[in-house]
Amino acid sequence: MTAARGHEQLARWTPQIEALAARNGLDYHPIDFELVPDTFMMEVAVYGLPVRMPHWSFGVRYIYQHVQHRMGGSHIFEVVFPGNPNRAYLVSDNGLAENTLVTAHVVGHADFSKHNALFARMQEQVGYHIVTQAAERAHRIQAAIDEHGHKRVEAVLDAALALEQHIDIDQPVNRPDYPTRITPEPEPRPVGFGARYAELPGEDTGRAPQTGIRRAPIPPHPEPDLLWFIARYAPDMEGWERDIFLGVREESFYFYPVFACQIMNEGWASYWHARLLREADFLPHDIYLDAIKSHSDVIRPHAGGDDIALAINPYHVGFAMWEHIIEQQGLDAAMRIRAQEDDFSFVRNHLDETLAEQLQLFAWNRRHSGSGKAWIRIEDKDIDALREQIIAPRFNFAAPRVEVVELATDGSLTLRHDHVTDGRGLDLERGRKVLDYIARVWRRPVALETVDEDGDREVLSTPG
Repeated sequence: MTAARGHEQLARWTPQIEALAARNGLDYHPIDFELVPDTFMMEVAVYGLPVRMPHWSFGVRYIYQHVQHRMGGSHIFEVVFPGNPNRAYLVSDNGLAENTLVTAHVVGHADFSKHNALFARMQEQVGYHIVTQAAERAHRIQAAIDEHGHKRVEAVLDAALALEQHIDIDQPVNRPDYPTRITPEPEPRPVGFGARYAELPGEDTGRAPQTGIRRAPIPPHPEPDLLWFIARYAPDMEGWERDIFLGVREESFYFYPVFACQIMNEGWASYWHARLLREADFLPHDIYLDAIKSHSDVIRPHAGGDDIALAINPYHVGFAMWEHIIEQQGLDAAMRIRAQEDDFSFVRNHLDETLAEQLQLFAWNRRHSGSGKAWIRIEDKDIDALREQIIAPRFNFAAPRVEVVELATDGSLTLRHDHVTDGRGLDLERGRKVLDYIARVWRRPVALETVDEDGDREVLSTPG
């Protein structure tokens, strides 16, 4: 079958797959499907959006992805952007069976993103047209390059993209500034003997008189939303620079649910592409068999990359968990879980000992010998330890938790790595580089308090 005929056949099957999904109870915003060359797909996968702000780091990621693809280390089936409508890109060079499976997979993603509470909250705040918004932002940045020069704009992008993981998802996208003044709480009125004593003439209660409204500290509490804080409080930033920081922050809010629900989302889409293909009696037998072979490739037990035998495949784990939930609790329960949870609660609540044993999952530790060689130690099969090991890399976008703790009167800025609650170390070399990026836009001294590998206090600083 020629590629053109395959595309025509896929276009005929797509509405049938969507109708079958609707009969099974799936519900989603419309999906715009588009077949694109694999080179364009790699660009989308690397940039995260079809059109995005220009920066050298995306080029580095593209080269890595391209090499992986040429060496057979990666296979991109689709990229989906949740919204209203959803935007789905399929590789035109993939076979008809693969793209049929991908179409059913995308339908599962679309249902998940419409009904999951975290996705819905972020979509409502960021907007349902992120692809268009990102293209408009890229246009504004190009205008800034034309006006201010590539080097100056790149310095702002360096800082903003180095901090793209440092947002506070518990705050709204359009959050207000801190209050500038605070009013002290009135002291409680004395009662009983104290009240009568205070009324005696000439008696001094020993309390200083209330001074009334006073200036509020900035920040009033440790602030983890570094992108927002710098955009709002950097002393000498220009409007276009603040716009870049807030734009990167908005895109991070959009991407957070994809990161925090990866196991749930990919597992849900995989469960539904398998179920829909199984029930799609309009598919020729050979197409179905080829699609199921692709399904087996998608949900293989181990992901690629470093420690290939130790890195879990979110498609595999998520698919098995949803099958287990639906078998044990029914589809209605699965629909409620899909709406209410994220990966943290999903793994903690629904990955039980039986399923972990079936999937041959175990907790492990990397150890280093005196010679510097690394070796792996298998821990006991404590289900709680296993759950935490799976979800630990997903906290805070997998980034160390760093907070603003002080903005001094001279404009100098102090950051602190919250290593106690964070539970992960800070790469000091990378920390120094990011601090330099921040100093270029802050234009005052910047310091970062952290600890070294021995747990001793370490302060990184810039002259400003």
